[in-house]
Amino acid sequence: MTLDRRDLLRAGLLAGGSLALPAAPALARARPMITHGVQSGEVYDGHALVWARADRPSRMLVDYSTRPDFKEGRTVKGPWLTPETDLTGRVQLTKMPAGKRVYYRVTLDDGRVRSAPEPGSFTTPPGEGRNVRFVWGGDMAGQGWGINEAFGGYRIFNAMADVQPDFFLCSGDWAYADSPLRETVTLPDGTIWRNVMTQEKAKVAETLEEYRGQFRYNLMDANLRAFNARVPMLYDWDDHEVRNNWYPEMIVHDRRYTEKNVRVLAERARRAVQEYVPITNRSTIYRKVSYGPLLDVFVLDMRSHRNRNTPNLETDGPGILGDEQTRWLIHGLRESKAVWKVIANSIPLGLTGAKGKDQDGVGNRDEGLPLGREREFAAILRDAWQHEVTGMVFLTAEVHYAAALYYDPAQAAFKDFAPFWEFIAGPLNAGTFRPTRFDSTFGPTTVFIKGAPRHGAGPADGAQFFGEVEIDCHTEELTVRLRDLQGAVLHTQTLTARP
Repeated sequence: MTLDRRDLLRAGLLAGGSLALPAAPALARARPMITHGVQSGEVYDGHALVWARADRPSRMLVDYSTRPDFKEGRTVKGPWLTPETDLTGRVQLTKMPAGKRVYYRVTLDDGRVRSAPEPGSFTTPPGEGRNVRFVWGGDMAGQGWGINEAFGGYRIFNAMADVQPDFFLCSGDWAYADSPLRETVTLPDGTIWRNVMTQEKAKVAETLEEYRGQFRYNLMDANLRAFNARVPMLYDWDDHEVRNNWYPEMIVHDRRYTEKNVRVLAERARRAVQEYVPITNRSTIYRKVSYGPLLDVFVLDMRSHRNRNTPNLETDGPGILGDEQTRWLIHGLRESKAVWKVIANSIPLGLTGAKGKDQDGVGNRDEGLPLGREREFAAILRDAWQHEVTGMVFLTAEVHYAAALYYDPAQAAFKDFAPFWEFIAGPLNAGTFRPTRFDSTFGPTTVFIKGAPRHGAGPADGAQFFGEVEIDCHTEELTVRLRDLQGAVLHTQTLTARP
């Protein structure tokens, strides 16, 4: 059944509307198309978001069911997809049972004809009696490495799909808005890497349309689209969605930019995120996602509320999370009843830059008690220790290599915390870096690390990494596996939540 005239008038698409539909019979007969596949995300508490983008103004309709034949299913009439949101839109699904695979199909209706349906599916959080498995990583199309169809595109998503995860935790830098691509890159052996090019990827992003283009670019990859259709996303951001090492008060000193105010750039980037990522439209990016009795995920925003980058040696004042987010995390960890509390931090806790330089991360190269941004995490760790919070694990990306770090108060300058682990995975399709130095304030020991054969090595060198987490529903053990581009396991660590 097509949409009625009142629907069209409501969307402003008939007489008097600014988006009047074409009247030519040939155009009227053409079917709308979904341009960049479908995505799902924010799957918890019986809810989920389904995303799509159209090639023209049209209404988004979603059928969903726990049966692949869609019997006993439901239909949701979603929003009109208009140029105001770059023809993107999301529909929220509700009343879904725990521990089931939900099948959905998206159809577009322009008021005259409908598109072919685009199918997808996802798994809802389990109740009792089922393991939880998810993958994580970050860093896409950075350092000049984009989609190379001769290489097989973003091949790592095939390996990630083979793990059959319940969801994908995106650890940031999902788009490199400040890293233009060139059509060709000459590799050390003389062969040529050829990037798929678009107008927006040929320069740094400044306008809203250019930021939108960063996200459209990644969705050109067939491997990623197939992955998105099967695996829901839990999204976090970091700096490169806006600009390298950004903070809200930054003024850009870079001749490539005509817009120098990072607040303006960040607002445009955030809007593009809201349009192109299946994330709840809310005032904050930080949030808790409860994934059944075994797992709570605390997604941090380590960009929007930070102070300016300095040598990071302050004894008072603001930090990297801000007071409100710090209080939220402390309270959330205390109140969590889940066996495991995964903290999704887009920057490793001990990461530092060059000595004497402004620091972008939490660490500061001072080996003593917490200073600068370290003070917020010291307060979080101390409160968790005092309230006997167990099962805390940090998962991150950012540094473009894979690592497992054990934080031990016996090795730390700051002693008021229980030992914990932090695991690093990435890049997914970007340059790979050599290992960096970690600040010793919280006592990290590097148990495993694997970087690049040379700094900035690309996907052709094979040094691309993702992480897998599996929680056993019987033993309640959490196992982390760090994997490479082919899915081979490089390191395995099994943890017990309760001492």
